[in-house]
Amino acid sequence: MKQTFEQEIEESGKLIYTNVGDSMMPLLRQHRDLMIISKKPEGRLKRYDVPLYKRDSGQYVLHRILRVRKDDYVICGDNRYALEYGITDRHIIGVLTGVVRDGKEISVTDWKFRLYSHIWCDFFPIRAVLLRTKWKLAALKRKLRKK
Repeated sequence: MKQTFEQEIEESGKLIYTNVGDSMMPLLRQHRDLMIISKKPEGRLKRYDVPLYKRDSGQYVLHRILRVRKDDYVICGDNRYALEYGITDRHIIGVLTGVVRDGKEISVTDWKFRLYSHIWCDFFPIRAVLLRTKWKLAALKRKLRKK
């Protein structure tokens, strides 16, 4: 019988899972990198943390916290520009503690990981404009091909 992510984290203390989806690129490569998710720590999470959470729809998502507010978090994938609001502590199942890329484990406390996190979040407005432009150009290109 297959366990839920919540059950796996509760029983073993962590979840090691292959990344599915492109919302956290370039940090996580789809079907190639492994995510190491540990139980969420006591108390509130912090900016730059990458929680695994379950939306009210039942969908599991791994995105980065850009802002901590009084009652919720503002969250966004590294390869997205739309901010998500209303994610509360009750939604959060665990927190990313490491990534396995090409057989090598990288901890979220590693200085390179922390530098990447700061650059990716601190320059969010610039990144959002670039991503939006990239996606609009790709959509235009697809539209032109169909004609």
